[in-house]
Amino acid sequence: MTTFTRKAARVPAVLVLEDGRTFRGRAYGAVGETLGEAVFSTGMTGYQETLTDPSYHRQVVVMTAPHVGNTGVNDEDRESDRIWVAGYVVRDPARTPSNWRSVRGLEEELTDQGVVGISGVDTRALTRHLRERGAMRVGIFSGDAIADEAAMLAKVRSAPQMAGAALWAEVAATEPCVVPAVGTKRFTVATVDLGVKGMTPRRMAERGIEVHVLPATATIEDVYAVDPDGVFFSNGPGDPATAEHPVSVMRGVLERSTPLFGICFGHQLLGRALGFDTYKLKYGHRGVNQPVRDRLTGKVEITAHNHGFAVDAPVDAPSDTPYGRAEVSHVCLNDGVVEGLRLLDRPAFGVQYHPEAAAGPHDASHLFDRFVSLMEGQRA
Repeated sequence: MTTFTRKAARVPAVLVLEDGRTFRGRAYGAVGETLGEAVFSTGMTGYQETLTDPSYHRQVVVMTAPHVGNTGVNDEDRESDRIWVAGYVVRDPARTPSNWRSVRGLEEELTDQGVVGISGVDTRALTRHLRERGAMRVGIFSGDAIADEAAMLAKVRSAPQMAGAALWAEVAATEPCVVPAVGTKRFTVATVDLGVKGMTPRRMAERGIEVHVLPATATIEDVYAVDPDGVFFSNGPGDPATAEHPVSVMRGVLERSTPLFGICFGHQLLGRALGFDTYKLKYGHRGVNQPVRDRLTGKVEITAHNHGFAVDAPVDAPSDTPYGRAEVSHVCLNDGVVEGLRLLDRPAFGVQYHPEAAAGPHDASHLFDRFVSLMEGQRA
């Protein structure tokens, strides 16, 4: 929930966490108030992709990098047509952007889109607090929205929790669209949009895939109406335990043994479709520098993440599922969280991170090639 004015001013602002801790600073972006879940992103770059990632819906993002906004904002690096974060927290914003691609400043963009933010905050202390106490509800108040601390804290504590939040349908496309293949068309993929980033269908199109992006409410009949060679389930926000409909669709795909690939939220839904539980992480993984080990090859990849939930699956040995054996394919080296699943008896796999690399390292881009290989094998 956000209320704001478009007045750009260096007015006082205060950040209030649900455990009562407060941080004071100056308004950055729109002036007013906003509520959401406080999370931190460890990326040193890629703030524009972060802001426009639908997976950040209803989250107040704390940037651990001290300087933000140096390269301004352009019209090419957006991952959707709007900013999705509920609020933005930075320590030392750039006064003037400096980049040949920049068309406007970051604060101008935040103000124009009504995103309430705060600057001048000790983001190191705030991040350490969230690491120790966990992600929690938060409010940013500036200008006339500032009240006594008890009143602001009461507003924060009345905001909805992220656990149990069904947000995937709020960010998905309402109408289907097609991203044509680049060059010769080789395959058709139905993409179930749960909050897909713009770069993801482009990465598939680069591999000769015609991508049919379908709303999150698409039925199994809608998926197969496009005669797909494969089905992709995207990233998205909220609690995967709420996503009964897309899980049902995914089970229908698994029953037909159509090649399937899921990332982030889609990976969590794969876990649920296979019969595993999901759970909320203490503070999640967000940023473009998360180390993940491929358990099959032993290779370590630096990957882009944005998730607050994870799959609870046994790591030591393959598990029996209604669709054959499944194994954990990837794990996070920071905390051992499950980062990938693959079926051993059907052409399906998922990863918790973002192989489209926008923004982020390109270590995991080969996963799109793995998806292509599954479709080639099925066709053969």
